[in-house]
Parts: sequence; C-alpha cells; structure tokens
Amino acid sequence: MWTKEELDRYARHIILPGVGGAGQARLRQSAVLVVGAGGLGAPALLYLAAAGVGRLGVVEMDRVELSNLQRQVLYDTSVLGQPKAEVAQARLQSLNPHVQVEVYNRRLEANNARKTLQPYDLVLDCSDNFPTRYLVNDACVLLGKPLVYGAIHQFEGQLSLFHYQGGPCYRCLYPTPPAPGSVPSCAEAGVFGVLPGVVGSLMAAEALKVLLGLGETLSGRLLLYDGLSAQFRNLRFRRRPDCPVCGEHPSVTTLQNYEEGCGISS
Repeated sequence: MWTKEELDRYARHIILPGVGGAGQARLRQSAVLVVGAGGLGAPALLYLAAAGVGRLGVVEMDRVELSNLQRQVLYDTSVLGQPKAEVAQARLQSLNPHVQVEVYNRRLEANNARKTLQPYDLVLDCSDNFPTRYLVNDACVLLGKPLVYGAIHQFEGQLSLFHYQGGPCYRCLYPTPPAPGSVPSCAEAGVFGVLPGVVGSLMAAEALKVLLGLGETLSGRLLLYDGLSAQFRNLRFRRRPDCPVCGEHPSVTTLQNYEEGCGISS
C-alpha cells in the first residue's frame, strides 16, 4: 500500500506509461549497489534515491576534499574531511526517507567483493580506477549480476551495460588491464566539472530501465559522449567466446586484486 505522501512523491513516475504503480512498487523492492560515491556516483545515487529504489548500497572509503566540490554534487563545504559514505547516507535519506541506505566505508577487494555484491539486484561501477573496474566486473559475472558501467576523462565519457541477459561483459571490450602509467588519472589530466553529472545521470537512467524492464538497454553497446562537440556515438560489440571471465572456457574463475597490474586511475 502507498501512503498519500508516497503517492505525491512518485506521482510523475506513476502516471508514466510503462511504469505506473506496479513499476514504482518494483523500484521499492529493488536493491542497487553503487561502487564509488565520487563524480559519477554522486548524481547516480541522488537520482536512484529520488526515484524510490528501496535499498541503496554505497561503497566508498574516501573523505570529502575541497577539490571534490567542483563536480561531486552530493557534498558541500560544510562536510570537508568527513567520510563520503556517511555524508552520502545522510544526504540521500534526507532526500527520500523511504530509501534504506547502507554504507561500506572500505576498499572493495577480492576477499570482500562477493559478500558485498551478493545482496543486490544490480551494480553500478562508478569507480575511478582500473583495479576496481576489473574486480567489480569479475564479481558480477561470477555472481550473475548485471553491471552498469561509466567512466570519464577530461571532456569525454562512456557507459554501457554489462553481463545482462547473456550480453557481453567489461572484459569483452577490455580483456586485460592496461599497463601501469599508461592512462592518467583525473587528478593528473583534469575533468570537466559537469561531465560526471551527464554520465552519472545516464547511468542512473540505465539502471532504472533495467529495474523497470523499459526500453532498449545499452547491453552490447558502448555509448560515447564528447562534451566539447556535444555528440553521442554508439559502438556495438559482442560477447567474446574467448573472454577470460564470461567466455566459453574462462580462465578467471576466482576473484583477485589487480593493483600490481594496473596501478593508475583512469
């Protein structure tokens, strides 16, 4: 049953074709884990909470720094130095008290990834480094979880949906981690302040479509966004039979940490 407050809160969703009360109830029953509460995670978490996703998990071990405020819209000057996960929890529950927010104020590693991801229906990879991306992808494949992926660099962003209904995974695009030092971090290369808002919002939209069973997903497509030319491009790709984790003869059957193989952030 819906309270009057909930009906008012979700009114614009409930009247949408394809959503309705049944779809809103599905969101209320859903659980989504967001890995990373930085530039991408901030808008994604805000929109998922506002939409009424019943349970949100936040994996983030950093504290709020002044340099974050140029793009990480969950935070403000008053919370500098505080743990991002705890600030995010308070902000999201203030936005929508009907949403349960669980925080994981720790690094995601091979020895805790399965346990962390297991309770959730869907995972969003909003991390900013390759070791986490490969770990999250491998864990999602081994656990059978769909994964919404996003990444940003300077003025460009990309996103996709991995391991969804038999579709390809992250390693079908990028089979192995890049060499250390081959890709500069945002701290080294810079990032256009509004870019994470664009890509993070699109990640939230993709997550809601999956949860609601709406529209055409990004499974098998990599969506590229160029902020300088204001253009989007789609690149199609297929599941690789020789993929090391989701292929016909996978070589990755257990989780491992990748810091030594790709120690630089993207």
